Amino acid sequence: MPASMIRFEHVSKRFPGGIEALRDVSCEIAPGELVVITGRSGAGKSTLLKLIPAIERPSDGKVTVAGQDVGALKRAAVPYLRRKLGLVLQDQKLLSDRTVFENVMLPLAIAGYPPGQADRRVRAALDKVGLAAREKAMPLALSGGEQQRLAIARAIVHRPTLLVADEPTTNLDTEYAGEIARLLQSFQQVGVTVVVATHDETVFAAFAPRRLRLEKGAIA
Repeated sequence: MPASMIRFEHVSKRFPGGIEALRDVSCEIAPGELVVITGRSGAGKSTLLKLIPAIERPSDGKVTVAGQDVGALKRAAVPYLRRKLGLVLQDQKLLSDRTVFENVMLPLAIAGYPPGQADRRVRAALDKVGLAAREKAMPLALSGGEQQRLAIARAIVHRPTLLVADEPTTNLDTEYAGEIARLLQSFQQVGVTVVVATHDETVFAAFAPRRLRLEKGAIA
């Protein structure tokens, strides 16, 4: 296992128009850690997370995930990187015309899992997030918290070693937000590296995670 699961070395990210989203960010995240990235809206949290699965590429510096320089990956190699990760992004991209079960099945179908094995994995993932009884429901029939749990089930169905979640408790009431926080922490307890960006510093406080605070694109 690598000494660090994720390493940022003097990473900056600029967007067209001279917008500097990240400035000289250096940090390491160890395997099995729960790390919470905090900061105000616009501080650069989402940009930092998108560099991990190569959704964005750094303008300067180096991003390494499990020993692999992800900023240097050829486009054809990026899907293989993402199959090792679990991603819960703000735009969940749940498929409204497919059932809960079919939404979670999608990554396994793309990866070519045998049907029987895939079915077992989907049911295990839905059971883990408390949606086993809702597998035939459509996403629009779910509450906001249930939709978020569905997004998490889809992210972990292939049993990744790294789970990245961007604002997973936004727009949820306190009780639902606490449920999502406990769910994410439960993955860390079994060895998954969990990196969460949130503007709400209280929601993960009970688990005493390591915190990285961003201010205007730099680590405070």
